[in-house]
Amino acid sequence: MKKILVLGAGLVSRPGVHYLLNQPELEVTVASRTVSKAEELVKGFPNGKAKQVNVEDHDALAQLIKENDIVISLLPWIHHIKVAELCVEFGKHMVTTSYVSPAMKELDPKVKEKGLLFLNEIGVDPGIDHMSAMKIINEVENEGGKVLHFYSYCGGLPAPQHNDNPFGYKFSWSPRGVVLASRNPARFLENGKIVEIDGKDLFRNYIVEEVDGIGKFEVYPNRDSVPYKDLYGLKDALTVKRGTYRNLGWCDTFYVLNQLGFIDETPRDFVNGNTYKNITAKVLGVSPESNLKDIIKDKVKIEKIDEVIYRLEWLGLFSDEVVQNADNLLDMLSNRLQEKLVYKPGEVDMLLMKHTFIVENKDGSLDRITSTLIDFGIPYGDTSMARTVSLPMAIAVKMIANGQIKDVGVRIPNTKDIYEPVMAELEKLNIKMVEKREKIS
Repeated sequence: MKKILVLGAGLVSRPGVHYLLNQPELEVTVASRTVSKAEELVKGFPNGKAKQVNVEDHDALAQLIKENDIVISLLPWIHHIKVAELCVEFGKHMVTTSYVSPAMKELDPKVKEKGLLFLNEIGVDPGIDHMSAMKIINEVENEGGKVLHFYSYCGGLPAPQHNDNPFGYKFSWSPRGVVLASRNPARFLENGKIVEIDGKDLFRNYIVEEVDGIGKFEVYPNRDSVPYKDLYGLKDALTVKRGTYRNLGWCDTFYVLNQLGFIDETPRDFVNGNTYKNITAKVLGVSPESNLKDIIKDKVKIEKIDEVIYRLEWLGLFSDEVVQNADNLLDMLSNRLQEKLVYKPGEVDMLLMKHTFIVENKDGSLDRITSTLIDFGIPYGDTSMARTVSLPMAIAVKMIANGQIKDVGVRIPNTKDIYEPVMAELEKLNIKMVEKREKIS
């Protein structure tokens, strides 16, 4: 019986952990700082165990890793390397849903030397995006065709029937990372040219795209897309662009928040215990008795500024409510978003992913291929985000345990030996990409 260690029992862990616990040939230990969360996950499964662990306790973590065969890290990404180094030391396979960091990549020679597999980016984005894209890219190339343009967009959003707040968004996990991402720079390849966008201008560079059956969405560029040209073997591609879906209005709102200085982690002595109105005035450099809305209109000149100001007012940034438990503007904003943008009991989320390929066929004709995933959470059950992140990971872990993946090293799921069986199993779990192909010329 293979022994699986799951480090972390957070919001996305349950579907994947339960999938593994339903494999009778696996023994699953869930270890968390809050042991009650781990106990809840393994409750009712005879092959499940819960343990308490603090990842800062090196000896305790090392002992746990030593006792298992495959280690899944669902911890914050900053802890992955600590876990990875112990997995190398004790000769254990490792799986994460996070992006491969430079430090993880550096471990590749040691991982190969030990005959181990460290499989990363096996969630949804990254994860399902890689696998579903590579399936089509390989099919096109096998037919003698070329991918000329590649667009890949993804977003986790409220299901349309539960999209009922001015931001068009709800959080089922901590919003801090989402807010921080609003100042990331972006880079992509478009029509043969590299396009670079500074973080402060990220949300002035969005497009609006209609997705059949569910409406229009904003798409803004997602970090650095250029490496995917090589990663996916897109040697003929003139365009390689990855982006994030949001509901209409998100980009203008976060552009204004960024321009005003609210996306800032610097400790400020005027935040905690002060009112939102006073803090907003301080940020604007004016008296709280001033017309804050008109001052914002003068500071940030965009077409839909009135709609943005309505959202800021709805959030409470002009109110006399007092800020608690934040000593900087970023945490103040994140905490407020978490209070206001919440799923009510029974509401569900939606995971939307769409790839678009412009393909030149062997005979010189052009096709447009789309591959779309629209997945919804389960009322009073697992979120779509939890399912689409943790189920690909769990399927891959089962494959490693069964010896189905032969390759070693620090890897991502961009090869047929991984993506084909994982995608086939996801279809059985009702997570399915729908593909369409149409002639352009």
